Amino acid sequence: MKKSIKDLGDVKGKRALVRVDINVPLDADKNVTDDTRIQAILPTVNFLKEKGAKIILMAHLGRPKGEVNPEFSLAPVAKYLSKVLGEEVLFVPSVDVAQKELANLKDGQVALLENIRYYKAEEAKDDDMTFANELAKLGDFYVNDAFGAAHRNHTSTAKLAKVLKPAVSGLLMEKEIRCLSQALDNPTRPFTAVVGGAKVSSKIGVLENLLDKVDNMIIGGGMAYTFVKANGGKIGNSICEDDQLDVARAIEKKAKDKGVNLVMATDVLVTDDFSGNGTNKFVKINEIPDGFEGVDAGLESRKAFADVLKSSKTILMNGPVGAFENPAFAEGTKAVLAAIVEATKNGAVSVIGGGDSVSAAKKFCKAEDFTHVSTGGGASLEFIEGKVLPGVAALDDK
Repeated sequence: MKKSIKDLGDVKGKRALVRVDINVPLDADKNVTDDTRIQAILPTVNFLKEKGAKIILMAHLGRPKGEVNPEFSLAPVAKYLSKVLGEEVLFVPSVDVAQKELANLKDGQVALLENIRYYKAEEAKDDDMTFANELAKLGDFYVNDAFGAAHRNHTSTAKLAKVLKPAVSGLLMEKEIRCLSQALDNPTRPFTAVVGGAKVSSKIGVLENLLDKVDNMIIGGGMAYTFVKANGGKIGNSICEDDQLDVARAIEKKAKDKGVNLVMATDVLVTDDFSGNGTNKFVKINEIPDGFEGVDAGLESRKAFADVLKSSKTILMNGPVGAFENPAFAEGTKAVLAAIVEATKNGAVSVIGGGDSVSAAKKFCKAEDFTHVSTGGGASLEFIEGKVLPGVAALDDK
């Protein structure tokens, strides 16, 4: 276990240098269009405010590639954060003037540094600690609350924790690690994983790691057609990775050897027009006609998935089971989410981890319908694969 801000003693008057993930979407007028990530850091910010610490936030926005680019400025985010906190957040335009700008920061006051990715040294792959040492001068202790960037071995997410001590997790980081670890390492059984998405290749690590832990594995989405083809089925024009057929067979064999119940779709919604305006019909998943592609789980499959989920006590969802972005192809993913919500109401632990499954959960449900909705796309994917996240590894152990 890693230390968190709750393990620190008296921090009144001390400078907390806090890495957060507020990489939020902005419209053309630089208005924040989704503040989920900003809301997620508030518990940590408010905790430190109440303790009387001086709070200096560091974050990135987009990919400015080590150069100053006004398009990626965090100034509009500072303005939005000021509104949310009900007090002005001091915006610091560059690290070079930070010492001077932060000199009069009061206890409980919040400042935000300009985009940390404006500096080439932030993403440098070398062991040079110059930038880390420069940043360390701005704080008395380091807090990482940016789970969404914890898989990056960058200066502000990993190197800094080696030179600025104590180095602890924020409340969001602590919750992410706790919820994902509990699901993976100490699940109440039966434990079911839903693994979806388009490609087997991007989920090999996830599938491999989860097969050692789960009782049931539901495979949905585009990757299912690679499994169908590997077993000699007809998949029409459906997405398929021909170079992953052996991998699909190996995964099926591993599931069988481990006694894992591998739940595949048996029927599927197919279309001859991906826009949804063509002919859409249900067919058996291994009998998809030429000119048609699979886009969603079929009626039988939705029921089979839901039955397994409703009888589960721990559920981890990583990826949708259809092209849910189009309302015409969203019913399968909706059915899976509805079953997870019902299981959660009946006492199951449910974790929605990563990217598209989080988008779907937000679109069709409320965050509080689940035990935990992860804020980290790539980070939660790597965590579920069993990889060590540099931003977590660098923090102080309890």
